[in-house]
Amino acid sequence: MIELLRIENLAVVERTELAFGPGLNVVTGETGAGKSIVLGALALLAGGRASPDVVRDGAEEAVVEAIFRTESLPELEAELERRGLAAADHALVVRRSVARGGRSRAQVAGQLVPVSLLGELFTGRLEISSQHESQALLRPETHGLLLDTFGGALPLREAAKRSFEALRAIDEELARLRAAAAERARRQDFLGFQLREIDEAKLVVGERAALGVERARLAHVERLQAEAAAAATLLTGEGARADGPGAVSLLAEAVRRIEAAARLDPGLEPVAVRLRSTRTELDDLGRDVERYGRELEADPARLGVLEDRFAQLERLCRKYGPSEEDVLAFREQAALERDVLSGAESRVEGLETARGKALADLEARAAALTQARTKAAARLARALDNALQPLVEGARIEVALEPAAPPPGAPCGPHGAETVELRFAGSAGETPRALRRVASGGELSRVFLALKNVLRRSAPGMVLVFDEVDAGVGGRVADRVGRALAELAQEHQVLCITHLPQIAARAVTHFRVEKRERDGRAATSVSRLDATERVEEIARMAGGETVSDATRRHARELLKARQGA
Repeated sequence: MIELLRIENLAVVERTELAFGPGLNVVTGETGAGKSIVLGALALLAGGRASPDVVRDGAEEAVVEAIFRTESLPELEAELERRGLAAADHALVVRRSVARGGRSRAQVAGQLVPVSLLGELFTGRLEISSQHESQALLRPETHGLLLDTFGGALPLREAAKRSFEALRAIDEELARLRAAAAERARRQDFLGFQLREIDEAKLVVGERAALGVERARLAHVERLQAEAAAAATLLTGEGARADGPGAVSLLAEAVRRIEAAARLDPGLEPVAVRLRSTRTELDDLGRDVERYGRELEADPARLGVLEDRFAQLERLCRKYGPSEEDVLAFREQAALERDVLSGAESRVEGLETARGKALADLEARAAALTQARTKAAARLARALDNALQPLVEGARIEVALEPAAPPPGAPCGPHGAETVELRFAGSAGETPRALRRVASGGELSRVFLALKNVLRRSAPGMVLVFDEVDAGVGGRVADRVGRALAELAQEHQVLCITHLPQIAARAVTHFRVEKRERDGRAATSVSRLDATERVEEIARMAGGETVSDATRRHARELLKARQGA
């Protein structure tokens, strides 16, 4: 329920506060006093559109603020908690401001939020019915929700929606996979080419380095032979280019001299040993170099093979990685990707099987929902007729179920296989037609009242606002409207703007709106009436401008009778 409503600089209201009570609250006042401003303030809190024209002349912004009690709305409190907007002590502060420049802001629990969030939070919790609009009844898509609420079919409705969403999710994935089939095939072919190219090369880690050594040796065989021959001659002193003793002969002479000296000085014996060892090693080196040179042979055929293989390895490394290890790692990744792409075909087959099951599940759930709606529609029509007859004499209402065109690829939409429409006839003998097209503003408000009374125990804890639900009625019907509002207020907080004393007398809390001129400007004020003030106001409503003792007695009788009813 709304505990407190504060309005500042909205239209002709400079500043006022309304402390609403539980049950039925009424707002009365002369025509043109500004009662509709209260309605407009509540519409702003519910996320309604705002115009800078609502800002009071001379002010920079209009502000509407309310404290909502949330003890009876655990679902709302849980939603606020998920959004980080928890109400303190079950008191939720909501603020809406409209700047003269047109900018509108919203705050919930002290935090700035998008204005659209107000609609998300309060749809189905704060509903307004006026001469010009009834939010629930003017949206045909809500009629199905009303029927399902009445018939206890909300779990079936939610199950059908889940099945529809599951089918749509499968269809979307199938569409993606099928749309990508050509690209997937091209990619698989390309990966297959890469894998064949790598596999046919039969890579061995380190092969390119070894090939480089052999390739260089064969490419420079003549120079290697010449250098080896020259080195061997220098070591051994033998060969065609020898022009003196080689290093081995010179070292042999050094050995003889040190051995002779060692006979004179035994301390040179270790040097002699080392020289002898070095001479032997040098002699072996000379033979090895000579042998290396003799064994070198030019082999153009082998060199050609090496050049081709080395070029193949270089090409692979340029394409797939700088080393054999990188090429082989690329090959593993390519093979994995190809396997994944190949698995997409299996995924398509699996999804097609799953789609068949999801389709059957949706058809079954839609059929169950249709069956429940068919049974509930007749009961709701009877209940609405019974509730509406006292409010609109001769009126008739039907709950029509029409097959709905399903979206492509599905047997039905997310809310079942049919559309639900409330149809209304305002007088006996008329054919019921779409409610939103034929009902007047007053009739629409009374249909809304009847509907909410029928459903009042299905979703308690709402704030329901009625603007001139009494338009065009009087006498017995006015009394019945008042009784219906009082019954509805047993389950909800009801706010009603009215001109009828029969309705005002049933209120638990009564406000009067007055327009006065102050400092040359019109200003509207709202005051909560005590028992004496209520008698005067109801007497004014019953008797017009002149309030007599008779109208006061009538007002007291109305209050006594209605409060005791």
